[in-house]
Amino acid sequence: MTEKIKVAVLYHSVTGTTKRMAEAIVNGINSIDGVEGKAFSISEINAEYVKESRCVILGTPSYYASMTGEVKMWFEKSAGRLGLAGKIAGAFATADYIHGGGDIAMQSILAHFMVYGCMAYSGGGSDGAPVIHLGPVAIKKDADEYISLFTLYGKRMAAKTGELFGQKGC
Repeated sequence: MTEKIKVAVLYHSVTGTTKRMAEAIVNGINSIDGVEGKAFSISEINAEYVKESRCVILGTPSYYASMTGEVKMWFEKSAGRLGLAGKIAGAFATADYIHGGGDIAMQSILAHFMVYGCMAYSGGGSDGAPVIHLGPVAIKKDADEYISLFTLYGKRMAAKTGELFGQKGC
C-alpha cells in the first residue's frame, strides 16, 4: 500500500470561524484518494506532519485588510523551521464583511510562502466555476454558506498536490 501524500492546513482562529473553514478544507482533501489532510492551529502545529507534507495551506481572519499579527509573527518566528521550500502553498481567509481585506490577507500569506520557497497555487480559473483566484474567503455572519466552497478548494488543492507529487488519478 502506497503511503498517502500529506497536506497540512494551518490556521489562526479567534472566534472559531477560520477553524471551521480549515476543517471544511480538510474534508475536501480527505475525499481525494491517496491524499491525507490534517488541520492545526498555528499555536499547536505538529511540526513533523508539516515537514512531511507536500502542501501547506494557511488561513487567517482578516484584520485591517491583512493577516493577523499572530500569523505574521508565525511566519517570522516559526515557519522557517518547517522545511517549506518546494511545497505547494495555499491560503484562505475569513472576514467580518465583504471587502474586509480577505483577498489582501491571502496575497500577503502567499508572498510570505514564496519567500520560503513555496509554489503558490489556488487553481484560479483552470478548474472552472466557481473560480477561486487566490483562495476562498468566508464572511463570518454567513459562514455556513461557504462550507461547500472551502471543501471544493480542499479537493482542488489535494488533486493538484497528488498530480504533482506522484499520485496517479488524483
